[in-house]
Amino acid sequence: MVGLSNGEKNFIQGGISQNLRCDGRKRYDYRPIFVETGVIPQANGSARVRIGATEVIASVKAELGRPSVLHPDKGKVSIYVDCSAVAEPMFEGRGGEELSAELSAALERCLLGGKSGEGAGIDLASLLVAEGKICWDLYVDGLVISSDGNLLDALGAAIKAALSNTGIPKVNVAAGGSGDEQPEVDISDEEFLQFDTSAVPVIVTLLKVGRHYIVDATSEEESHMSSAISVSINRRGHICGLTKRGGAGIDPSIISDIISVAKHISEQLIDKLDSEISAAEAGEDEQ
Repeated sequence: MVGLSNGEKNFIQGGISQNLRCDGRKRYDYRPIFVETGVIPQANGSARVRIGATEVIASVKAELGRPSVLHPDKGKVSIYVDCSAVAEPMFEGRGGEELSAELSAALERCLLGGKSGEGAGIDLASLLVAEGKICWDLYVDGLVISSDGNLLDALGAAIKAALSNTGIPKVNVAAGGSGDEQPEVDISDEEFLQFDTSAVPVIVTLLKVGRHYIVDATSEEESHMSSAISVSINRRGHICGLTKRGGAGIDPSIISDIISVAKHISEQLIDKLDSEISAAEAGEDEQ
């Protein structure tokens, strides 16, 4: 966490109250966003995302597994984030472990919906191969390379980009096999199914500084926050998840206003991200 003097804090808060941040942005402006896909050849899909001086990588590994007893008609997704000690001295030891756990849990809430799977931005049914017997398990790993605030939104963007870059091998299930027997499968080395990311949301975090909310906060701005609400929203405007951090309470009456602002911002963010992903994949095809 960045340590600021009272003078610096007052300067940041005063600027935000006048809709002018230290780097010249307005309250709802993002820093420049850059996306690169296919950065980890061994993975089924991967992407690097840079937002200002914050840089993260996400990778997706697909393995055949067995559906859970509770959800025999769905595949499974797990998300794990590692905060590299190289990115920030505070990530060494317990600090990094606690933040990794917090980010992993927040990403699962924002992208995978509730325990029932309702509201999930990732369609778990699309990962099913044979009901009750075979499914794809997706292991999504995030790595924080450099940190200058807004890690959750950056990781969410990197996961969306990595999923759009993910090819899952086509699986043919042999006929027959009864009862509890696992059917034989043939995994193609040549045919791959592209993951449908149309419903995968982006995460918009609104950080409260003084009386105002801002998006894409830097580390300095985060050190001055009273609370933050992260809303995950997909292209259809559906809310896929919501999470809060920070000690200050939030008046329930303004939650709808926050969601309305987040929806508006998400439309611009999705357009920008989709454009960057398309450009990155086009560049990858040319190589």
